[in-house]
Amino acid sequence: MTTCPFCEINEGRAPAEFVREWSDAIAIVPLNPVVEGHTLVIPKTHVADFASDPTVSASTMRRAAQLMQQTDRPMNLITSRGAEATQSVFHLHLHLVPRAANDGLALPWYSGRRKQSSCGPECSEMHTETGRCEIARNR
Repeated sequence: MTTCPFCEINEGRAPAEFVREWSDAIAIVPLNPVVEGHTLVIPKTHVADFASDPTVSASTMRRAAQLMQQTDRPMNLITSRGAEATQSVFHLHLHLVPRAANDGLALPWYSGRRKQSSCGPECSEMHTETGRCEIARNR
């Protein structure tokens, strides 16, 4: 049986840098924060993901919202369900990721793939989702 690292932290058997603690959840700094201020909000009750127990999920979200009332910084709130959705620890946790213009962070669902633009059949270039070629610009 694999030991849950978040249960270990919740039970005091593993270290963590605590940001805040409530009766039903904790907020900690992740081992490898992607930016300054990256925080995880984790319920004390072990549930695998946000769909496992809607009550626990909702109370964890409430704690994340309470924590973020202290700032007006742009922020992503990210959680995942399943390995295919980038979940790596199977205990519900919410990532609070502060954002800034041009910070270079790609969201987990950004594929980086390019798609064919709507320039028309005369254009064979590939474009990013927001890019346009000279043919389209000159129409």
